[in-house]
Amino acid sequence: MAEPTVHTRHRRDTGAPPDALWAAATGMRLSDTGTLGRLVRWRIPGLRPGLTYGELFRAYPFTVLEEGEQHLITGLCGRIWTLARDYPKLEDADAFAAWDEPGTVRVLFGHWVEPGANGGSALVSEARVKPTDRLGGLRLRVLWRLIGPFERLVGDEAITTAARLSTDD
Repeated sequence: MAEPTVHTRHRRDTGAPPDALWAAATGMRLSDTGTLGRLVRWRIPGLRPGLTYGELFRAYPFTVLEEGEQHLITGLCGRIWTLARDYPKLEDADAFAAWDEPGTVRVLFGHWVEPGANGGSALVSEARVKPTDRLGGLRLRVLWRLIGPFERLVGDEAITTAARLSTDD
């Protein structure tokens, strides 16, 4: 399989304790993140605005690959550049790792809390997209040329909101 074609990473430090930051991140609703929430709902029709990110990443079309007290790693596979919601339902991490349908990608999402600056904590969000073959890679490159320039603006929205919610009184 080809090397990762797309790799994004966002990190936000906060003075909140790790448990409070993780609770804010997983309890945050799609409606709490304006642009990102709307994009997610547009891309995966049928999601309600009150759905939490914790619920989102633990249900179809995502597959939980690993989960712990303050981390969640999920994945999805398919043709992410189409508007059709035709993602396969994967049973587990082994099915995700074995996915190799031509002309598609595997997308890995990782979210976790780690020690932050000055005794606080930090929320990290990372995504990696890996094509299964050359055709998947070509399609991904075209898609990334369209959405890549906006990724930094949208990708940081959720962790910034979670950091704010973790310190709200």
